[in-house]
Amino acid sequence: MAHVVKENRTYLVADTEGAIGAGLHGVFRDDTRMLSTWRWTIDQAQTLSVQTHEDALLAYHAIINTRRVQVVGLTRRMTLRDDGLDDAWVIVNTGDSPQLVTLTLDVVGEFRDLFTIFRPVDSDGDRTVSTLEEKGRLRLARVTSDGLTLGADITFTCQGGTRLCQEPRWSFELQPGSTATLTATVRFTDGGNGQSHALPSYQDWRSSFRLTPPDKDKARSVARAIDDLRALLLGTANGPYPAAGLPWFSCIFGRDALITASMILPWRPDLARSVLRLLASEQGRTDDPFREEEPGKILHEIRLGEISRRGIIPFGRYYGSVDSTALFVTTLDAHAAATGDESLIVELRPNWEAALDWLGRQRAEGGQLITFAPSGSGLAVQSWKDSPDSMNHADGTPAEAPLAVAEVQGYAIAAFRAAAGFYARLGEPELAETWAVRAQGLAEEFHERFWLEPMGTYAMALDRHGRPLEVLSSDPGHLLWSGAVPAESAPRLVQTLMGDALWNGWGLRTLGAGEATYNPVSYHNGSVWPHDTAILAGGLARYGFDQEARRVAEALFDLAASQPMNRLPELISGFARTPGLDPIPYTHACRPQAWAAAGLLYAARTSGLA
Repeated sequence: MAHVVKENRTYLVADTEGAIGAGLHGVFRDDTRMLSTWRWTIDQAQTLSVQTHEDALLAYHAIINTRRVQVVGLTRRMTLRDDGLDDAWVIVNTGDSPQLVTLTLDVVGEFRDLFTIFRPVDSDGDRTVSTLEEKGRLRLARVTSDGLTLGADITFTCQGGTRLCQEPRWSFELQPGSTATLTATVRFTDGGNGQSHALPSYQDWRSSFRLTPPDKDKARSVARAIDDLRALLLGTANGPYPAAGLPWFSCIFGRDALITASMILPWRPDLARSVLRLLASEQGRTDDPFREEEPGKILHEIRLGEISRRGIIPFGRYYGSVDSTALFVTTLDAHAAATGDESLIVELRPNWEAALDWLGRQRAEGGQLITFAPSGSGLAVQSWKDSPDSMNHADGTPAEAPLAVAEVQGYAIAAFRAAAGFYARLGEPELAETWAVRAQGLAEEFHERFWLEPMGTYAMALDRHGRPLEVLSSDPGHLLWSGAVPAESAPRLVQTLMGDALWNGWGLRTLGAGEATYNPVSYHNGSVWPHDTAILAGGLARYGFDQEARRVAEALFDLAASQPMNRLPELISGFARTPGLDPIPYTHACRPQAWAAAGLLYAARTSGLA
């Protein structure tokens, strides 16, 4: 299991020994792998412990003699900073004779766009890295193809013992009981690519969350989720903003942040305010098919890497999300409900009205359903299950766009109801009535066209011909969450969602076992996502299915307890739970993941578990 540490814009991915230098490891900043290698070698030493805590990687190494007694102990603390890292060693001779200790550092600067590491893109220009060595200092730099100078200034300081310092190799001769220190300090330069802003301390962040878990296991999982959310924060001019997950999604996302912020609203309403204000500032203003930008549309993601900046890929500011816009409105409504403060509704009125206008332009011809058709530049599927193979008919045939996806309709119904409430608060009853009627019309059309009576569930989507995708999926859990399910249909739907085809014991499968495209080790065709499962818990509680909501929350806590550090991953494989065995992981799941961590806290709150 890789070690991951993050502070604001900088994060690292290291191996089990705390070393960086193979595969997808590295020190990253702003969608760029700044250092591809940072690896210490200590002659004759064994690694006894490597852990992470808050913004640091902590390790202990020892040199053991032939009598199996430690003669030298080496304590390492590698602390991440927004602009770099401090890697500090304390070396102690614990034996009864002089000891010679030698440390060697292998460091490689790369300054390469994250997308080029795991995708076949070779358009990021000359990758030559310059090196300038001086006594006690190393400067690595690269000029990118768009003219930015990315660099790492590394300085070395050492004290204690009789030492020979010939970077990158340091030898210390230590007398019994004596101590030496060695510190490598890295400061990154980015050519003005990004801006840094302060974040709340871990102590301040933790103090906001008042939960009372019933036992120590649950308390550990809650504490881990809270710390993961703090670790994932990015400092912005609008306030803290949750990055989606590590190692691939340490950037601004729309959908993920809105759902994350809404899940922890009672404890951190400031996060929802930050998210809403930033997304409002980046709201679509023009028609740009390459970026899939349209007036009023809320963005999907912002990437700061080289090929995004150059426009080789559209993700520098990308709007390929059909649901972020409705979620923007519903999160604003949830913020007002949680805080009693309606000033943000007034402040962001131009933005939520533009969002409603955009939703109105997405209606299918002759009806009110919200649809999307990708431009071809980015994502083919633009609802949350955004892998290209996630939308299929019962016989496995891919569904053709434009698509009307089930949960998107639920979000839109909730957004229209929220709009009715906004206008009522603002003293505009005619507009309030208009949006209430529109919400009711969409809800009725949705149920009529999506409900699959023989299956006791809703179709996952309608294709371009209006044909339903008659498959069992987790999407209807979002419909309970958004309040789009008629009360009389809810019991049957809950029975289906909690049946063996969808419920695997750890959570809710994205696609039912037995469906033509079911694959338990896939991204969206049968895997289990904790946030998706937590949304189901919230929906069950909303409709009064308290016993089922508690069962779902308990399963999420069991899943967390089965994981290293009690850390919920982005997703797991969808195999049925076997008593006494841990779940089978998904191969490339992010750890930590913001909406997984938030989902655990949300499920605990809505089910009454904590």
